[in-house]
Amino acid sequence: MTDEQLMQRAAHGNDRAFEELYNRHARRLQGFFVRRLNNDIDLAADFMHDTFLRLYAARESYHEGRNFRTWLYTIAYNIYRNHLRNQLDFVSDDSKEVIDNASIEVELDLEILQNALREVLSGLSEPYALLFSLHYEEELTIPQIAQITSLPEGTVKSRLHKTMSIIKQRLKKYENH
Repeated sequence: MTDEQLMQRAAHGNDRAFEELYNRHARRLQGFFVRRLNNDIDLAADFMHDTFLRLYAARESYHEGRNFRTWLYTIAYNIYRNHLRNQLDFVSDDSKEVIDNASIEVELDLEILQNALREVLSGLSEPYALLFSLHYEEELTIPQIAQITSLPEGTVKSRLHKTMSIIKQRLKKYENH
């Protein structure tokens, strides 16, 4: 069954369907939070559980045709954004810019590339890193990200493009290794 079919059943009281959705998505959602929260595994687990608790509480409001992953990550994004608000009085508009589908063409040994990319990503401002994560790690589409972040699709595209430019520029020093 698709996620949407399972959510439809969960909306009608089928807890086994909800449990299947949890089993399918909990680990990946926790990974999303771990990356966003500087590897704070305990807080990531709390946020993942909070996301599913909110999803469960709102299950009856699910309507057919709604993309399940978009809804799940919208809830997760809102939890994360509220966390940032509590810590940073929220993020300014300048620092919300991010990425596009450009590929990074750097010939490196896989291990060196992974370490270099991890280092570059940890140095990105949070809004750039968040869009990178949603698009490239969570494999969400631009329309889904736009819906989750309440940004126009064009803004998401331009910010993704800018993020990839930053990443490519910062990885240039590794080109000949």
